[in-house]
Amino acid sequence: MLTIAFTLYCSSTVLFFVAVTGQRFSNRDPKVHRQRFGRLGYMAAVLGFVAHTSFIGLRWYIGGHIPTSNMFEFTQFLGYAMVVAFLGIYLLYRLPLIGMFVMPVAVLLIAYASVFPSEVTPLIPALQSYWLQIHVSTAALGEGAFAIGFAAGLIYLLRTVNAEDNPSSAYWLEFVMWCMLTAVCFVALATYFRVTGYEAVFKAPADIKGQIVNVEMKYDMPAIVGPKDGTLLTEGKMKPLFAAPGFMHGDQAARKFNSVIWSLGGGTILYVLLLLVLRTRLAQPMSRWVQEIDADLVDEISYRAIAIGFPIFTLGALIFAMIWAQDAWGRFWGWDPKEVWALITWLFYSAYLHLRLSRGWQGERSAWMAVLGFIVVMFNLIFVNLVMSGLHAYA
Repeated sequence: MLTIAFTLYCSSTVLFFVAVTGQRFSNRDPKVHRQRFGRLGYMAAVLGFVAHTSFIGLRWYIGGHIPTSNMFEFTQFLGYAMVVAFLGIYLLYRLPLIGMFVMPVAVLLIAYASVFPSEVTPLIPALQSYWLQIHVSTAALGEGAFAIGFAAGLIYLLRTVNAEDNPSSAYWLEFVMWCMLTAVCFVALATYFRVTGYEAVFKAPADIKGQIVNVEMKYDMPAIVGPKDGTLLTEGKMKPLFAAPGFMHGDQAARKFNSVIWSLGGGTILYVLLLLVLRTRLAQPMSRWVQEIDADLVDEISYRAIAIGFPIFTLGALIFAMIWAQDAWGRFWGWDPKEVWALITWLFYSAYLHLRLSRGWQGERSAWMAVLGFIVVMFNLIFVNLVMSGLHAYA
């Protein structure tokens, strides 16, 4: 069912793309073309939502708990939450352009989820609580609404930022394009090496709770950087070009650093290749797709999506989380990395709403905050979950 949902989401993305970009090649009235393919894209998204809901329900029934307990389950559920938020917003505004920007993010998240083990496993003791479905689902739904705010904010910037009039904003918009390509490249590389079954095993000394012990490290990508003083045990695999710096502690630090290098390097190469092909900054051709859109309308969509998502995220990621923390660990708050970054995310969107409502930050400044806020959400999902260790490290 998840594969069916993924396929339908991909189809929805293509249909929304055709609705926005294909109207110039169509003989029919552009408005009719946009409405027709927009409806088809929305129908594909609805059918994908039905299949995705069936997947969640079946997995919940088989596993006995809501499927949000590990990285595979939570990441696909976050994609589901984005689709839920999009389906609601689209009914209000009927803009295929929003679907063209939101649906690829949902597709990317489900593809990213496939990188992790997908077997149904029993809950660890810390997660055996009804607060799991309350806390995680509401936090994900809030982040799904933030994704709509991000998409609308990015559309606003593509619509209004002019490199000649505002070179600084154009530079930072191009940096956002590079970040997006890096994320796409990371998902693509991780999925490719997982599908091909790549695995290289190293043996190296590691500091485990103050004791130096030899551990095995499994690399799921070719080792550009290897563990310090490590030995490659798998024959026929690529030898590391250099060892991880000595200040990187933890038995998986070198493997995680290797994944970061692959992602940044791959994203940069892809960015440069696209620059050579297009012979212009990446935001330039994308800006042509959005010139007919009303900038004030997408600014309003971005604000409304975040205004809806903020109280939901507050309940899920802070209030419900603190109640569960008191129940599970005997304290409402600790300085666990996931808790800290949830608070940072909340403070950022609090500042967004405060500056917009009290200081009149609308238009470009508001759009930049919507884009940066979602980058914080993605940083929390990927970097904090996979690199920082803590009580929430269930990956």
